[in-house]
Amino acid sequence: MKSFLSIIVVPALLLSLLLSGPSHAADAWKVGDPIVSYWAGPGYPNGGDLTDAAAKQLAEGGWNLVWCREKELDVAHRHGLRGLLTADTLTHTSLDHAHKHAELDGVIERVKRHPAFYAYHLFDEPPAEYFPGLARIVGYLREKDPAHLAYINLLPTYANNQQLGTKGAKGPAYDEHLRQFVEVVKPSLLSYDHYQFTHAGDTPDYFLNLALIRERALAAKLPFMNIVQAASWGPTNLASPHGPRVPTPEEMRFLVYTTVAYGAQGIAYYVYCFPGHEGGIALPDGTPTPLYHALKTLNREFVAIAKELQPLLCRGVCHAGMMPPGAVPLPEHTSFTFDPPIPAVDYKPNARVEGLLLSRFGNAEASSHAVVVNLDYKAERTIGLAGPAELEIFDATTDQWSPVNASRVELRLPGGGGKLVRVAGKR
Repeated sequence: MKSFLSIIVVPALLLSLLLSGPSHAADAWKVGDPIVSYWAGPGYPNGGDLTDAAAKQLAEGGWNLVWCREKELDVAHRHGLRGLLTADTLTHTSLDHAHKHAELDGVIERVKRHPAFYAYHLFDEPPAEYFPGLARIVGYLREKDPAHLAYINLLPTYANNQQLGTKGAKGPAYDEHLRQFVEVVKPSLLSYDHYQFTHAGDTPDYFLNLALIRERALAAKLPFMNIVQAASWGPTNLASPHGPRVPTPEEMRFLVYTTVAYGAQGIAYYVYCFPGHEGGIALPDGTPTPLYHALKTLNREFVAIAKELQPLLCRGVCHAGMMPPGAVPLPEHTSFTFDPPIPAVDYKPNARVEGLLLSRFGNAEASSHAVVVNLDYKAERTIGLAGPAELEIFDATTDQWSPVNASRVELRLPGGGGKLVRVAGKR
């Protein structure tokens, strides 16, 4: 997670994991409220303790899933937060030995009834060869505690073949990595990270990664979470034109709205606060950065929109204007369309994406909802959207729907921002 192409060293003991007995108990875990989390910060190993002050700041900022050690679950509960448990017993154990088996069972029994407990953290960015071992752990946890998530985060598209553990060109190798993960590990959630903002420009695969994850999650009927960039890191990267840059509040808005428009039920930020990073969401002394103040609103907007979309099927995500890798153009005949149409714009690698995003949600037969996003995070834009019947527009700051009293609406979109609309009366 710390670099664009980090290689994660797998504990050798994990490879020797062997479990006996059935592990096919029903998976009762559900997302619940859409997830807003972070990677590297309070409660994360070497990222500082989850104190009451940190938990209060997180809750006030709209975060609802926090890293914690077992002893910090009470802190999370005091502030109405859900806990993502990190422990050596979860990541550095082999159940071949009775005492290790007993240690893991002990953790499960101690935490599974805690009111703040939400998920077990197992692993970050595993290559495909570790999937069988992880599958055994996931199956065991699901059998022992089906109400809680066994969490694993995946690599991005720019990982190489060695990191992925699959062969072939970038897109096919990554998609094969996803296929194997879903079929072998049988996760309850897909999570991945992708960081595209560099000093030299915006790297090209952000939407390709979103599209591949969305398609795999949709086929497997799984929710997914996107971990996005909120910092710059690494002494060499800070001076390199191709190193990561600290995103602006407008770029964070772009990340939040594109994530929810692709149908995600979770978003997380790298980093909240961690040594060796610039930017982030808080300084080492806890002082909030400008990104914290921007996300304090955006986090709540993400949850409000994702909750409205949670019971619906994401029926299509289309681009208009510029077509970056992974983009699909708007079909000629569709229930929601831009009025007037959006002219085509040439895509240039490493340039910011311009144009619009239109996502359609509904049931298997028809689209009833649409999310529209202004992809140019540097400029406000007003566009016309036409629907199949009279429309309503959602205010994500108040959770209220308002009638348009027409089948066409003018949407004023800030840079990187978006709006949710629906056919009047549809739920």
